[in-house]
Amino acid sequence: MKGINIFLADGFEDIEALATGDVLRRGGMDVRLVSIYDELTVESSHGVSVIADFTLDEVDLSPDGTDAADVMIFPGGMPGTRNLAACEPLMDAMRSHYAAGGTLAAICAAPGLVLSELDSLQGVEFTCFEGFEAAPIAKGGVFTPKAAVRSGRIITGRSAGHAVSFGLELLSALRPEKVEDVKKALYLWTV
Repeated sequence: MKGINIFLADGFEDIEALATGDVLRRGGMDVRLVSIYDELTVESSHGVSVIADFTLDEVDLSPDGTDAADVMIFPGGMPGTRNLAACEPLMDAMRSHYAAGGTLAAICAAPGLVLSELDSLQGVEFTCFEGFEAAPIAKGGVFTPKAAVRSGRIITGRSAGHAVSFGLELLSALRPEKVEDVKKALYLWTV
């Protein structure tokens, strides 16, 4: 899967999807919102209708030519995270993407429900919303309660309140020279 894609399922957490995309766009990244359904409109966990750029069937799920600059992003939210994890074509694509050298990013419940669909997380440091750490730990992951964590090609965020930190960690992995500019634009240079 080429490029940077944020996958949306009904019940996704608004802030985690949109703030992450906003931070990356401010850093000059081309980010696409992808509905896992046959239609572009996806409803957030707070009842906001968002129109995605593409449906899952419209994006190339092939891992051919994938590298670390290609990112699959999974926001949390309920039942959105469960809907993502239940989408077999998406989970198959995620496993192939990661095996081919692509980057995965998940926030809130998604590290626990989506990333745990990988065969192994042995030695991967991660964070997530409290109560969703058991499945990644069972796969060998190492939980740490930080705002955002990068461990190799896996980037995780703690919760909606840390969505900007999560976005900045992603930007740091992809275009580190833009991080300070984005922080200044968001008035975060003193943090």
